[in-house]
Amino acid sequence: MTKIKEIKTIRTRANGIWLGVKIITDQPGLYGIGSASDVHHSSAIEKVIEEVMGPRLIGRDVANIEDIWQSTYTSAYWRNGSILNTALGGIDMALWDIKGKEANLPVFQLLGGACRSAVPCYAHAGGSDIESLIDDINRYVEEGYEVIRCQLGGYGGGGFRPEKDISMPKNVWGNKHFFDDEAYIETIPEMFETLRDRLGFSPKLTHDVHEHLKPHNAVTLAKRLEPYRLFFLEDVLSPENIAWFRHIRDQCTTPQAMGELFVNPQEYVPLITERLIDFIRVRISKAGGITPCQKLAHLCEFFGVNTAWQEGGDNDPINQAAAMHLDLASSSFGIQEENHFTSEELDVFPGHAILEGGYLYANALPGLGIDIDETKAKKLLRDKGIHYAAEDRRPDGSMVRP
Repeated sequence: MTKIKEIKTIRTRANGIWLGVKIITDQPGLYGIGSASDVHHSSAIEKVIEEVMGPRLIGRDVANIEDIWQSTYTSAYWRNGSILNTALGGIDMALWDIKGKEANLPVFQLLGGACRSAVPCYAHAGGSDIESLIDDINRYVEEGYEVIRCQLGGYGGGGFRPEKDISMPKNVWGNKHFFDDEAYIETIPEMFETLRDRLGFSPKLTHDVHEHLKPHNAVTLAKRLEPYRLFFLEDVLSPENIAWFRHIRDQCTTPQAMGELFVNPQEYVPLITERLIDFIRVRISKAGGITPCQKLAHLCEFFGVNTAWQEGGDNDPINQAAAMHLDLASSSFGIQEENHFTSEELDVFPGHAILEGGYLYANALPGLGIDIDETKAKKLLRDKGIHYAAEDRRPDGSMVRP
């Protein structure tokens, strides 16, 4: 029986948001690596792992992943939540890494074996205007991507109006540009009309609303985008308004992708079992790791929903590797979000996945196939400051979610 001897965290990246988890066993040289990264709460997650979850797991049998997951999930009595789930997710990934190393098999083999040779990904294209956006789309097409997300500027781009064009209150809050729902639901359909006129219906296109719209306007946008046959429309609603997916489904066929802010199964299970979305986009670590995400992938299979695990710029190569192993072994797989890392960042993670021509490729190493060089990780870390999300506002000063 192999037992847990030590659980430690490894903080890295220049902005300090990447948090690796390393479980060291009582067997010489045997350890596992997991991801517990978070753009806002890495310090809090680090404390939970090192001072709360970690000490409770010393001496446990690494083979009993399900039991460790269930007992850790309920150990604090209150369940779910971004911080607790992410800490548990990092531990869970590391345990699967150990199991693969003990079996001398890649994790995807332990999950049932490969049902595809590589993992197709979608790219992120953007531009401040339609011409620069088209240039960026064409660049990704030349690289081999068949599915491309299209944004005019940042999130909410196309919906921002300058202060000079709006009737503003005297005591203005926020920046010089303010989000307007009506501007957005006019600009984005116009954007896709131009893209289809210029590019045709290949490549496949997606768009991320990033929950900026009020619910009734979200329904309107989904209906207006129907003629442009999106691969999916992402996060058109906030988690607080997911009941509105019923209205969207009743009124149009635009495929819906949702989930990157979900941390509780009760948020996503009804959307899947009632077939109100087409792609589930939770992050592996935020859902609690490989153990619950394998169950989620199996659930999706029964209801015709596809997985599109969330990655994004704040994720690390370990979480990417975990998502890739699930993708390789899952028949409910739909598409994988890309993530581009610098060569300096990848150098910290030997065995990382290879992204080439719009596909992710796994190596043949046992476990997750990835490691972390602690010396290089320490050199990469230069700041552990506080990181804030953008605060988009409407003209009256009220916040735009998320």
